[in-house]
Amino acid sequence: MNGRMVLERFPAGGPRGSWPAEEFAQACRLQGQAAEVVMDLASDAFLVIVRAGELVE
Repeated sequence: MNGRMVLERFPAGGPRGSWPAEEFAQACRLQGQAAEVVMDLASDAFLVIVRAGELVE
């Protein structure tokens, strides 16, 4: 899985673009997780991920 965990998926075709993903990632960062948004071209979605070693449980 390339050392990443997907926390949430957001469709890229949504009317607000990446904003929902960015807002979710920000909320995760406020809770101490090093979340970031990446684009998955294969599924046409924005993914909120945490890289291996940065996951807070």
